[in-house]
Amino acid sequence: MRIPIIFALAALQWILHAADGSGQVAVSGELKQWHKVTLTLDGPFANEKDAAPNPFTDHAFNVTFTHESGMPKYVVPGYFAADGDAGQSSAENGTKWKAHLSPDKAGVWNYHVSFTTGKFAALDGGGEALKPFDGITGSFEIGATDKAGRDFRGKGRLEYVGKHHLRFAGSQESFLKAGADAPETMLGYVDFDNTTGGKVKKVPLKTWSPHLQDWKAGDPTWKDGKGKGLIGAINYLAAKGANAFSFLTYNAAGDGDNVWPFIERTDKMHYDCSKLDQWGIVFDHATQLGLYLHFKLQENEMDDDRLGHESKAGRVPESLDGGKLGPERKLYCREIIARFGHELALNWNIGEENTQSAEEVRDMVKYLHDTDPYHHHIVLHTFPNQQELKYDVLIGEQSLLTGVSLQNGWNTTHQRTLHWVSESDKAGKPWVVAQDEQNPAGLGVPQDPGYKGTDGIAIEKGKKKENATTGDVKSKPYTLHDIRKLCLWGNFMAGGAGVEYYFGYALPENDLVCEDFRSRDKSWDFCRIALEFFPANKVPFWEMANADALIGNAKQDNSKYCLAKAGQIYLVYLPQGSSTELDLSAVQGDFTVQWFNPRTGGALRDGSVKVIHGGARASIGQPADEPQEDWLAIIRR
Repeated sequence: MRIPIIFALAALQWILHAADGSGQVAVSGELKQWHKVTLTLDGPFANEKDAAPNPFTDHAFNVTFTHESGMPKYVVPGYFAADGDAGQSSAENGTKWKAHLSPDKAGVWNYHVSFTTGKFAALDGGGEALKPFDGITGSFEIGATDKAGRDFRGKGRLEYVGKHHLRFAGSQESFLKAGADAPETMLGYVDFDNTTGGKVKKVPLKTWSPHLQDWKAGDPTWKDGKGKGLIGAINYLAAKGANAFSFLTYNAAGDGDNVWPFIERTDKMHYDCSKLDQWGIVFDHATQLGLYLHFKLQENEMDDDRLGHESKAGRVPESLDGGKLGPERKLYCREIIARFGHELALNWNIGEENTQSAEEVRDMVKYLHDTDPYHHHIVLHTFPNQQELKYDVLIGEQSLLTGVSLQNGWNTTHQRTLHWVSESDKAGKPWVVAQDEQNPAGLGVPQDPGYKGTDGIAIEKGKKKENATTGDVKSKPYTLHDIRKLCLWGNFMAGGAGVEYYFGYALPENDLVCEDFRSRDKSWDFCRIALEFFPANKVPFWEMANADALIGNAKQDNSKYCLAKAGQIYLVYLPQGSSTELDLSAVQGDFTVQWFNPRTGGALRDGSVKVIHGGARASIGQPADEPQEDWLAIIRR
């Protein structure tokens, strides 16, 4: 039987295409300190749908990078990358395997490739060496960074250093954040490959079209111009001075039901190479713009099988290993770390409103820590009324958690932040405490006055007010100014690490459907003003602690706040203006008093009192104008 030539050629083409790679290694990227450096191995041919072997679980590709001095040394998990350009080509198969390094030092770096194969070798170790790929070595040279300004590549990796604030390894700057907690469905975006929605009528996929105007020539895109809307949104946040944003990387069965890293919603053992490459384009761009990445790894509705046991349906099928640390969860953690762990400023958040057991959390945290070569900051988020229940059993050395992501009423931010700062100190392991979700859940941070015809007042349903149709719970009316006073400054003045703004689920541009960050344009101004204050005035916030009692607020309520480095510098924030006394009876010397306007920023100004003296209580006076508004006093020796 003669085979038609066309079929023979097709078969030959498939055989050649499916052949394994040559074993050649290419090192690419800007070969500079703190930049993303990519090692690409031309390795075994695979398809992202393969089951035997599964390229994600059964091929263990790891690269050990070692600086010529011997330190640091990183064992970096690698990943299957299809044709090596899947974000642009949408390829599902190929021979390219990648590992990313963000090198700490200039000089020569050596690499050693480990490539083994066997059932779950990528998750549990073991397997047999796969030749000729296993054992490949080489080196490359890294130059000094040439970046400055907001670009994190000029600052270095953001690290937990056993204090309440993260610190950049290069510049040694400590970090405060202020940015967007919403929308949690940021990655439910039409321009990402194979992205579909499970609740499209209620939560349509995003276009980010309001931010097309913010994309600039030279900014990244993929597939002939896709991605401009989301890249523009990232540009907008950075231009406003925000330095953080958060997003879910897995929300199947959750409120949005439109984000997962898999090739299909229900296939947790095969990952979408092109979609994840496209996510990476966005994250790389954000890092260059100085935006911290808050990875929320799972959503409450699918973090374990608790809900399933309480329903007739049985186990929640979307949960990873029913909440435990099994192959699904290990693979998920490994893939996220392998693809995005090189980013310089981030945290791994175990999950939104987490309901896993303490043992399950400890196991997942340990696996993240042990797999992540850079040991990035790891946090936990839970319901306001479950904080003591969830956090008390994980505080101190009971886990590798390095902080918490708080959800609480916007007007209890100061108290809740201070509580966990203090409790972690007592436990012997200071936590980095951020306030990332403002209740009431339906309201969050309100939109600007005038946005889409609203008046900017967050209020419960049923109140007799023209625009009082956007609430769901009993709440006194409040505005963005209240958020500035008691949430933004409330966290900072408690020794907190910063805030992210949640948009509620009932307001315009809410937590699920938001596509226009300009809905909170004025709030971003307040964030920028606050963030700029500390470096501009050389305030060592990382060395300061809450001292509300020194201004007569022993109850630590919202009347006034104090943050101090005793005997050296005191910040006094007055949410309602007026004045207060500062107790300097325990210190000696003269102290200057100046005032900062948290509404408009700008230079410090003098007030009615310019100098106060140690050894007694002293009135700090008040600013010369608008004394009824909120003001921040800076008192220095």
